[in-house]
Amino acid sequence: MHVYENLVDAINGLKQRGFTTDFNLAFDNIQCRHTGACLTPDQFEIVEHYRFEANTNPADSSVLYAIQAINGDMKGILIDAYGVYGDAISDAMIRKLKVHE
Repeated sequence: MHVYENLVDAINGLKQRGFTTDFNLAFDNIQCRHTGACLTPDQFEIVEHYRFEANTNPADSSVLYAIQAINGDMKGILIDAYGVYGDAISDAMIRKLKVHE
């Protein structure tokens, strides 16, 4: 796994390595921000993850996930602030992300 100093460097590094799709959490799936394509937890793997903790404000901490579709047709990133699990997401998605947090 690569080592990155900060979130911006990690995003840029992953994009250079082909993780170009921007994903968002949407209850029981992750959704491509630009195309609307969705992947359920059983349709993707988390191949890398990076945790970043803010020095001055713990609320600014986040986890960056490098995600690849099982069928190989999509690679991208999902940025998740700590504590998002208070939002409405499915148990399956919580389990998938928590393993790597």
